[in-house]
Amino acid sequence: MESLREAAVENASTWILWGGLAIGAIFGFIIQRTNFCTMGSISDIMSFGDYRRFRSWLTSSAVAIIGVFFLERAGIADMSFSIYVSPTFAWGGHMLGGLIFGIGMVFSGGCVSRNLVRAGSGDLRSLIVLWLIGGTAYMTIGGLFGPARVAVVGAMTTDLGEFGLADQRVGSVLASLTGIDAATAGLISVLGIAGAILLWCFKDKGFRSSAPHVIAGLGVGLCVVAGWLLTAITFDEFADNPTLASLSYVRPAGDSIDYFMRFTAFEAPSFAVTTTVGALIGAFIGAVTQGRFHLATFSDAQDTLRNLVGAILMGVGGVVALGCTIGQAVTGVSTLAMGSFITFAFIVIGGIIGMKIMEAWV
Repeated sequence: MESLREAAVENASTWILWGGLAIGAIFGFIIQRTNFCTMGSISDIMSFGDYRRFRSWLTSSAVAIIGVFFLERAGIADMSFSIYVSPTFAWGGHMLGGLIFGIGMVFSGGCVSRNLVRAGSGDLRSLIVLWLIGGTAYMTIGGLFGPARVAVVGAMTTDLGEFGLADQRVGSVLASLTGIDAATAGLISVLGIAGAILLWCFKDKGFRSSAPHVIAGLGVGLCVVAGWLLTAITFDEFADNPTLASLSYVRPAGDSIDYFMRFTAFEAPSFAVTTTVGALIGAFIGAVTQGRFHLATFSDAQDTLRNLVGAILMGVGGVVALGCTIGQAVTGVSTLAMGSFITFAFIVIGGIIGMKIMEAWV
């Protein structure tokens, strides 16, 4: 592993380019071919009482949790370098951002990853939605909306270091409350949370007998693990911009737009850019090979307005919550960060509210 890491660090840009494209393409292909959709999973529950797509989403989170556990135990990845586990616990941002994002994804007919797949399948509406998500995300990070974000989220943030916690991971909290050692607490949290999720998902005959739903859950989870693995073996904390991350698509939508607008200013595309472009490529391949590639656009003014409002809400909400249905609910949850679980819950709540608003709107 050390020889592999040395080779990867020395040629990090090449590894990130081709590795990120491959991971993103596999992710996009899986989403397109299995109809994995987080917003759709909430709609299925509310409309038909069908939990299969929701179980698929949860399965991907559980698989990612287990994968990250093994990466850490093998000494391959150190999650303390990820953005999710910081002791700066922005609980208000996770709640508010998740809620806003959840409403937005309903208005736009799906979350960011779903819109990437739709765009790759020929949906021109999603290209506009993605462009607006990326632009709004950048405005929320350090642009027009930046000061408001800092003021609001800062007022609802707790420094866990004041309570003797080095990070916000469930295992760390468990160790602090019980006095057991951190390694044991981490193992208990992984077995307890991932085990409970998988048990709940696979006890349902309808889910476990549906190959597309099972494949989607396992595949998305493994793509997230692959993302952590790639950025871990190329990680150099002394680099100008060290990155330990995995799949996420709100800020990366903005990063991708920025990269293509200022291509000559960059030495190489980042992991965020390569996985975003890869998802488009994978979705395109999936649609073409299935005979489902076709151009589509907005049906009327109301459809246009609804999609644009949803895109703005997702751009703002995704930045405030530090992630989306993939970036927080799968990638973030894989680190067992408390903020990620809060975001997950409030995205679901926001999705339910969004559907109630849509019912009244339509």
